[in-house]
Amino acid sequence: MATTSSRARARKRKQIRCPQITEYLRLVETGKYNACERQVKFAAYVRRVFASEELIIDTDRIDRYGRFLKYFPFDVFFPWEWCLFVLFTCVFRKDGTPRWTDLVCFIGRGGGKNGFIAFISFCLLTAVNGVRNYDVDICANSEEQAKRSFDDVWEILEGRNRLKFKKGFRWNRTEITNTTTNSRFKYRTNSPKSKDGMRSGIVIFDEVHAYTDWSNITVFTTGQGKCPHPRRAFISSNGNIRDGVYDTMVELCDRILDGEVEDDNGYLPFICSLDDAEEVHDEAMWEKANPSLPYLPNLRLQIRKEYKDWLVNPSGNADFMTKRMGIPQGDKEFEVTTWENLKRASRELPDLEGRSCVLGLDFARKDDFLSAFLLFRDKDGAAEEFYGIHHSWFCLNSRDRSRIKPPLEEWAKLGVVELVDEVEIPTSRVIQWIEAARNIYDVEAVAIDDYRYDIVHEELEGLGYSAKDHTIERIRPSHHMRVQPVINSAFTTGRIAWGEDPAMRWFTNNTKLVPFLNGNYKYEKIEPRGRKTDGFMAMVAAFCIRDQIPEQRELVFMPAITF
Repeated sequence: MATTSSRARARKRKQIRCPQITEYLRLVETGKYNACERQVKFAAYVRRVFASEELIIDTDRIDRYGRFLKYFPFDVFFPWEWCLFVLFTCVFRKDGTPRWTDLVCFIGRGGGKNGFIAFISFCLLTAVNGVRNYDVDICANSEEQAKRSFDDVWEILEGRNRLKFKKGFRWNRTEITNTTTNSRFKYRTNSPKSKDGMRSGIVIFDEVHAYTDWSNITVFTTGQGKCPHPRRAFISSNGNIRDGVYDTMVELCDRILDGEVEDDNGYLPFICSLDDAEEVHDEAMWEKANPSLPYLPNLRLQIRKEYKDWLVNPSGNADFMTKRMGIPQGDKEFEVTTWENLKRASRELPDLEGRSCVLGLDFARKDDFLSAFLLFRDKDGAAEEFYGIHHSWFCLNSRDRSRIKPPLEEWAKLGVVELVDEVEIPTSRVIQWIEAARNIYDVEAVAIDDYRYDIVHEELEGLGYSAKDHTIERIRPSHHMRVQPVINSAFTTGRIAWGEDPAMRWFTNNTKLVPFLNGNYKYEKIEPRGRKTDGFMAMVAAFCIRDQIPEQRELVFMPAITF
């Protein structure tokens, strides 16, 4: 079993007497550094942990690790780097195990993530770590990304101290081994072959924003536990994939920082971003997203240049806000429509009884929201006026219930949302609603997502709808791209109305436009868990078959002719 190298005893600390930790905390707490809200919470969190738990700060290990800095091109660690490094590698519980086993470090692009990874990797390979066979594996979606920090260490070994390092290391372009500890350093991609034979002491996931799910992370970490002190590090800037690993980890970190969980499970939550998108116009606020910025004047000049480019062309420079400032590309640029247009769509509906319409269904998850949308159309030449009637069902046992903030009970009283206290929403409830609607309106056809067709097609066929005669249309992403300009025009010109329906305003306001192939757009969620889009997507499905609504024609009666 590995032990700490310091003789310091485990104890609770109202004051943390470790300058490598406290320098950054004090910069944040005193306001000498423009810190985001999460960093203020981070400082409070660290002090809270040290005050309430018996911990060891291994000062001998800190000093010995610090001697390796002279071999690195940056020579100096920034305050935030020292703070994280020491907390992650040199603070232990009373039993000698690391206090924090999972580092989450999300900062703006250019902050020195790869150099930070390289230093951690080098240190943990050495005898200072005190663990034999402590393999270091860097994982990323691409080989180029995975190699960056590995190459940083390789170049140090190949540099002016090459002969000195020959005594303790052997290396090639794919693997570095410390001969004293027999610890290996390798880079890996998502290729299944790259996971074979892993016995990692630490797995470092670089650019986590590119991970859409946890499958590869799970596989990469199955080799842990074969040596003491297993660790993971999740390092990244923000990215364009929503509802993936990055967003999930941010949500977890927020709960830890807010004190909503009693046990942080070893996660060290360090996230930097602007607190509000409008702060981007104040250069002093940029260091909220990048704690290295006060020490990197050339980086500031580059970001200043990118900012000016972004002001001129936000859509063409979306990565500026997302990756530099930690906030996904501004909602104003890619919002479905304005709030003013949503309020205009909430005007009173005309009498639609007996009118022809089409039905859009969104069946994303039966244990969450299900939505239906009846679409009516008036056509006067090239101009089209659209009217909609929306209805949603919400499963009260949804695992996302605590994240959903709007007043569902009030919406239920309005009749636009139906609350279902079952393990999932029975399809029969939706079918009953459709049957009731057919007694009032002439529902010509139904549109449903192609991947959800099998869930409900038998019940729809029982109502007389069929894919064979095109009264059931299976909707694909290509349909959305074609109909997006029509929906945009309807909102912009005020030619859509759905009555007083706060749920539809919410669903639509939760949706964003994302650039897609060939200058087209697709619809995605602005935020993955708490802000649902089901009602809007049901409306989109209905728009995809709007041409199946017969035109309303006024009957013109000829005057009576008397013979």
